[in-house]
Amino acid sequence: MRYFIFIFGLCVVATMLVLGPRGRHFRKTPLYIFPDMERQLKLRPQKDNTFFTNGISSQLPVAGTIPRDEPVKVGDKEVYAFENSPVNTGRVPGTTNFIENIPVPVTHALMARGQQRFQINCSPCHGATAEGTGITKKIGAMAVVANLHDKRIVELPDGEIFHVITNGRNLMGAYGPNVTVEDRWAIVAYLRALQLARLGTVDDVPKDLQSALKK
Repeated sequence: MRYFIFIFGLCVVATMLVLGPRGRHFRKTPLYIFPDMERQLKLRPQKDNTFFTNGISSQLPVAGTIPRDEPVKVGDKEVYAFENSPVNTGRVPGTTNFIENIPVPVTHALMARGQQRFQINCSPCHGATAEGTGITKKIGAMAVVANLHDKRIVELPDGEIFHVITNGRNLMGAYGPNVTVEDRWAIVAYLRALQLARLGTVDDVPKDLQSALKK
């Protein structure tokens, strides 16, 4: 029995000496019995790769496949979700500053989509007119809901409103995982229309329509 304990102890010490330094800085890679996928073969983007005939590692999607992400159309350019673009972040590239205006074309279709998405995702808390009087407040589920017509919020850049919709703020959760980039900008456009309807003046109406409005 003593020999067994002695041999077992030697085995334990030997194992600790061999595997104990795992994770420290050595010239040689530590010995892994169970690597647990910590080290995998990979190709870095834009590096040479002899496996493919064109010699590059970053390949275009195979014809006929369905991509996980669809690009956002901005004028004549398509912007994908992985790009560091104001369309995806709401910020000026390379800075922490938010962009002032919506970076996508504001069309009738975008406004209609924004109204629909606002009613589905925003009105339960903020109300149909964005005054913060949605059903969640009426039933007491949320005691504090922002009135989106407050001067502080009206003066926020469009990029910051997009950022809040994406990542949430205070009691508001993040809607980025549930609402697409295009729909988030559509919501921003529709919210601006609601705010303008409340805070706008007759002078904001095109001159050729002002006379009809006064009637």
